[in-house]
Amino acid sequence: MRTPIIRFALALAVAWSGFLCLPAIRAQESPGGEAIPTTPDAGISQQELQQLAAEASANRNSPAAPEPNAGLKNSLNFLSLLIQGGTLMIPIGIMSLLVVAVGLERMIALRRGRLFPGGLRRELRRAIENGGPLAPKELFESSQRHPSAASRIMQDMLQKIGRPIPEAEAAINEGTQREADYLYSNVRWLSLAAAVTPLIGLLGTVWGMIIAFYNTTQLGAGRNRAEVLAEGIYVALVTTLGGLAVAIPAAILAHYFEGKITKMLASIDWELRRLIPRFESLEGKTRYDISSQGLTRREASEHNSKRRSANADANKTQVSPARPTAPRS
Repeated sequence: MRTPIIRFALALAVAWSGFLCLPAIRAQESPGGEAIPTTPDAGISQQELQQLAAEASANRNSPAAPEPNAGLKNSLNFLSLLIQGGTLMIPIGIMSLLVVAVGLERMIALRRGRLFPGGLRRELRRAIENGGPLAPKELFESSQRHPSAASRIMQDMLQKIGRPIPEAEAAINEGTQREADYLYSNVRWLSLAAAVTPLIGLLGTVWGMIIAFYNTTQLGAGRNRAEVLAEGIYVALVTTLGGLAVAIPAAILAHYFEGKITKMLASIDWELRRLIPRFESLEGKTRYDISSQGLTRREASEHNSKRRSANADANKTQVSPARPTAPRS
């Protein structure tokens, strides 16, 4: 294991030393590519020395060749270029901070352990695979120990135990939709940033080009109009660059979080629906209510008797209208 690493380190050291020696080797070469001896060799004749001296004198008298980048200005400073973008760079900067903040918050909030904790998942699967009677109170206590999106949906489902199965399925659907709306609330800010920020950048570019063309028409005679116009256009394009630089990561994060939310809620829905067949044995026999004391059970007969007594009291309170009496003669 160590031998390839040592060989790679030696090869890297040799390559790096060769790279460092390359400028020294190039310094000893002539412009034509031939090496120039550092000291005069004894084998060079007097005539060749005079010829080399004449060529050196001619090179000194000839004008120097212009450097490739002599006519260019200094390289662009990105920070100063952003400042030159104008006031519309301020909302673009605010949008960039919003994208970073929402992205970090959603990465933390949409972790699997926050949406569907492992302890709750194990308790739920144990209740599904257990052949004994269903223990709704234990499931409710487990949901209280692991507060999450899955626990809130499961509490809605447990409240429908003893009722018809379609009511339990409807409770799961309503709870899933409620949690989806809650989880999508911050992702919508990313979608907004992805849609609005390029438009802000385009607005800044159009306004900057209008100013650039206006300034060009106001130049006097002898001024280089092309240079002034080019400078104004490249400054105006800064806002478009800033808008795209914010919108592209925002769109990627929004699609990523939307897919993650859909996947996690589908997993929660599938796990909870596997528990519904266990409700069939309790249908029409019992009821469960959620109160400050937790999940309380009451028999269906008690529920029906209370309902009948409430209906009877309501009937007693209804007063029949008085009948009109005939006048006495």
